[in-house]
Amino acid sequence: MDLAIDSVGKTFPSVRALDDVSFAIKGGEIHALMGENGAGKSTLIKIITGLHRPDSGRLLLDGRPIDFASPRDALAAGIGAVHQERNLVPRFSVGENILLEHPPTRYGLIDAPEIERRARPFLDMLDAKIDVRAEVGTLSVAQMQIVEIAKALSLDTRILLLDEPTASVTDHEAAALFVVLRRLRDRGVAIVFVSHKLEEVFAIADRVTVLRDGKVAGRGEPIGSLTRGRLVSLMIGRDERVAAIGERRIDFSRIELELKSVDTSFGHRDVSFALHRGEILGLYGLVGAGRSELAHAILGMGAIEGGELLVRGAPVKIRDMHEALEKFRIGYVSEDRKEEGLILSHSVRTNIAVTIWRRIAGALGLIAPRAETAAVMPLIERLAVRASSLDQAVRTLSGGNQQKVSIAKWLAAATDILIIDEPTVGIDIKTKVQLHELIAEITREGISVLLISSDMAEMITLADRILVMHGFRIVGAVDNDHNYDTTSKAIMTRIHSVDMAE
Repeated sequence: MDLAIDSVGKTFPSVRALDDVSFAIKGGEIHALMGENGAGKSTLIKIITGLHRPDSGRLLLDGRPIDFASPRDALAAGIGAVHQERNLVPRFSVGENILLEHPPTRYGLIDAPEIERRARPFLDMLDAKIDVRAEVGTLSVAQMQIVEIAKALSLDTRILLLDEPTASVTDHEAAALFVVLRRLRDRGVAIVFVSHKLEEVFAIADRVTVLRDGKVAGRGEPIGSLTRGRLVSLMIGRDERVAAIGERRIDFSRIELELKSVDTSFGHRDVSFALHRGEILGLYGLVGAGRSELAHAILGMGAIEGGELLVRGAPVKIRDMHEALEKFRIGYVSEDRKEEGLILSHSVRTNIAVTIWRRIAGALGLIAPRAETAAVMPLIERLAVRASSLDQAVRTLSGGNQQKVSIAKWLAAATDILIIDEPTVGIDIKTKVQLHELIAEITREGISVLLISSDMAEMITLADRILVMHGFRIVGAVDNDHNYDTTSKAIMTRIHSVDMAE
């Protein structure tokens, strides 16, 4: 099955998202769709899957014009997608979500055993450790992403669109997904693969189309004809710039955050580490290792059932995020910025100022817009947040600018310790470089960072030390020499040694 995009255009209020976009996707190929945040990739995916209708141009399926009024029309035509925004029912089981569009029944009722039997093979393709009976709301963000992909695979689609499918998974899980995608390609499925990770595109794609500012900058380029530099140039209109991390000094005489033999309600056992002033301490592990859950336990979103949590040398019990910030100067940039990190319907100004309302409130407790603006504008300028005004709703920003706002609110709060979970998920190359430089910069000001990332290259770029987690335990520590080959090998050796022992 082949799909052609023919002179497609789409305009939103004040934004020309797509401008005369044309290219073709063929059955039996993996076609990468590249571009910076805001280039128009997600808009195009939504047009192909019936979520949006084009203002101009048309789509052709096997040479025939098509017009989808809804995503169900696209599904009926054999087009499935995994979007950046998850489309799962939290209270349903993993199996029920995978088979949501075609649940098996028995005597008019949902057949639970049959759901488990049918859903299991699709899950086994990606991650056999996920319980098909588990409630989706109990899974990590990365595990939810895997369920989304399994759901798409269950629909037997002939054209599969994947919008940042590996954003929240590690290299190990991505490699497993690529095996499945190659198998689907060899069966004649057309796959559109959207990713900001260049190494993945070169590993998996047959051809590449690049969007820049809503227009086609490169159309159907064979992957073998492209270099990394050429691809980056097509995406951003200039040569790639490497993050300038620079020299940093860590004050090893000052421990800001320390865990001593900590057990948690999530299942962590005997977790110990120390985070020093000005240090970037990395937490790396495969999906389900317990990294985000450990952050949640530190911040009072889970119970510490044994051991000690110390902040600046004093044993503490943190009840919730409010206390973490107000009493202990700890901030948290969530991996799920849309659900936890931001108030999407509110303005840029409100999202950044929310952590300092008490500080800038007047005598009657009222917040003056002028005071908010005075506090927010320096951060807007420092982080180069691209917004039409401070009153623009955060939901209308690109993913990169949303993440900048999410970080800005904690910088406004003047935290001493910042836990950053997946800082560049779904972020383009240029913005990723900016965020990496920002994280390094704030540590030079004395902020200590606990960094959680599934992006091995990001971890090796930023972290001073890397703790390796597996099965809700720390199984090793790696001194980072910032050499990808040696450090990644040391990390994976720790993980594989535990797998073999088990």
